[in-house]
Amino acid sequence: MRSLGYGRIRNKPELPHSQCLLNIRSTIDGLCAEFEPESAAIEGAFFAKNAKTAMILGEARGAAIASCAAAGVPVFEYSPRKVKQALVGSGSVSKVQVAAMVKRILGISEELQDDESDALAIAICHLQRNTTIPGLAAEPI
Repeated sequence: MRSLGYGRIRNKPELPHSQCLLNIRSTIDGLCAEFEPESAAIEGAFFAKNAKTAMILGEARGAAIASCAAAGVPVFEYSPRKVKQALVGSGSVSKVQVAAMVKRILGISEELQDDESDALAIAICHLQRNTTIPGLAAEPI
């Protein structure tokens, strides 16, 4: 298993929120056009202590889902617990343990940002659930 690429979508702090959402959408539009994925996987909705943060993250998630939908790419979601179980075998391991397993599975030697290792872990989980265990294949959202 190998990664074709990974990274983070960066928004400048001074940009209006609407422009940040547009940047997320257009970046994912470009990735869909470049790589022509068969599917996409995202982390399932979660609860944040701060309502404003949860709303902003939900809107960013919506921009990503809308971009995939516009490209005809089905989107699947996985809870953090399911991702951890798929990679490490336990749903209660730490982010550090998940990141270490991501690096091991993909043969990555450099340090990954949390967002990068989370995204790669979700992708690995999706690939495993939809190719090795057909009965456990996820349904698109």
